[in-house]
Amino acid sequence: MNEIRANQLIQQMRLMSLQARGEAARAPVEGKAAERPDFGALLQQSLNAVNSQQQKASQMAEALERGEPGVNLAQVMVEVQKASVSFQALNTVRNKMLAAYQEIMNMQV
Repeated sequence: MNEIRANQLIQQMRLMSLQARGEAARAPVEGKAAERPDFGALLQQSLNAVNSQQQKASQMAEALERGEPGVNLAQVMVEVQKASVSFQALNTVRNKMLAAYQEIMNMQV
């Protein structure tokens, strides 16, 4: 399963903030730019990870409802909670991105 790399996302957002303020020369560089994933790819990867977690939880819940052997309630509840937490984290990131976009759009040039 692909994990959301929050530290990389935060670091990339800080670097973009420094670049916007013209302070990119002072920003620490951890390797070549080609080695870092772009923001869109990182966001797509995160969306796919949350989607797969949601689908897995749904499939396990349906298997429990059908009474399939090898699926117990504890496993289903853990998967449902994992899916819920990952969705909430994704929603929080979306809200932060929208707030940042709105702030940028309200800046006077």
